[in-house]
Amino acid sequence: MALYVAVQQFWKANRMASIFGFRSRDPARDKQTDLARFDRLAKLLDQITAEIAAEKTGLEARYRSKSTNAAFLVESMENGSASARKLSEVGELTKSILNCEQRIAELVRQTSRMKELRHSLDAIVGEDGQSSDSHGEYVKPAGRFG
Repeated sequence: MALYVAVQQFWKANRMASIFGFRSRDPARDKQTDLARFDRLAKLLDQITAEIAAEKTGLEARYRSKSTNAAFLVESMENGSASARKLSEVGELTKSILNCEQRIAELVRQTSRMKELRHSLDAIVGEDGQSSDSHGEYVKPAGRFG
């Protein structure tokens, strides 16, 4: 019952506000606020994409190093000059190389997802750097989109 009364009072106050031409905020201000949010989201997506790229670059360098080490160890084994310790090292390097390959593949998938998200965000804002609202009007965006 209390909820019903509260809703009725809200609608009565809302009707009174519309009689006096009360508006809560300027639509242009709302659009700028939305664009600022889109801009923050775009920067976050760009930051995450850069983090993924940095991790991938580091992993690829370690992958090349481990692959080279493994190749030399295998060659050493083939020549018969590898110790028992070196033989176990080949197994560890193989496992590490496989882990690197799996992680790099995951980072490639994450990069693809970030690009898709960024493309979706750009589509929301519009290719010409403007955000469309529900009325089909356009406004100059803030920040990166500006």
